[in-house]
Amino acid sequence: MGIDLDMAVGASVGSNVHTWNETDVVIYHLGLGAGHEPTDPKQLRYVLADRLRVLPTYAVIPGSEGTRGFRNVPGLEFDPNRMLHGEHEIRIEKPIATSGTVRTDGTIAAIYDKGHAALTVMEAASYDENGDLAFVNRFSVFMRGAGGFGGPPGPKASSQSTPDREPDATFEMATVPQQALIYRLSGDVNPIHSDPEIARKAGFDQPILHGLCTFGMVCRGVVDTMLGGEVEAVRSYRSRFAGPVLPGETVVVRVWEEGQTRLIEASVRERGKTVLTRGVIETR
Repeated sequence: MGIDLDMAVGASVGSNVHTWNETDVVIYHLGLGAGHEPTDPKQLRYVLADRLRVLPTYAVIPGSEGTRGFRNVPGLEFDPNRMLHGEHEIRIEKPIATSGTVRTDGTIAAIYDKGHAALTVMEAASYDENGDLAFVNRFSVFMRGAGGFGGPPGPKASSQSTPDREPDATFEMATVPQQALIYRLSGDVNPIHSDPEIARKAGFDQPILHGLCTFGMVCRGVVDTMLGGEVEAVRSYRSRFAGPVLPGETVVVRVWEEGQTRLIEASVRERGKTVLTRGVIETR
């Protein structure tokens, strides 16, 4: 196995057309735990058609579909069983409708040599039916065992940290034991999230929750707690995945408000482990 930067960087990972409707949006929101309190008006607006709002993180669904061809990129050889999603970022150019169609074009934006791993950055730009840019996803993926190919180490990690004060908001978000099985209905069927044997081979005691599920849950919590439920207020959102959530655990989210920016960290209450760091939501 090996990495050839000249062949891989800038390569297309394909183009994909994704069409969704209200049912797809509701299934995605249910996968994030919306409806856990079925009489809460804040949660019902994510699951009832007559008042349906679409979280900006729905963008990850067509974005993910637009990057699935990366395993076939020439010059990018790695073991998919040793791949970890390290960071994710979305940029929203226009509010996401309850139904629509986008074309997503994915490319390999960069590959960095981290010694023990290759850090591969993929960018997926999604365009609406008028050809206008709707949203952009940026995936940073650690390909363990694929480093040491002599490439650049990449930029230094961001020094972004939370303020030295108490958070402006702290709230909890419960997950349910079957949550990963619900979230996979939106398209991410990696068996590490559903098959106990596969999860054990990957080093986990049980299937883990999708990182992008945690990503979406935290965004929903910030929108509801600090943005008055205004899904359109989110301009961009990025975070680093620091550890897995086990389905059934409770995610504790801490948020600091700095002007138009919300800085975010999250952990799980049961184990006291950090699961999300360097979270940043920029608002309009």
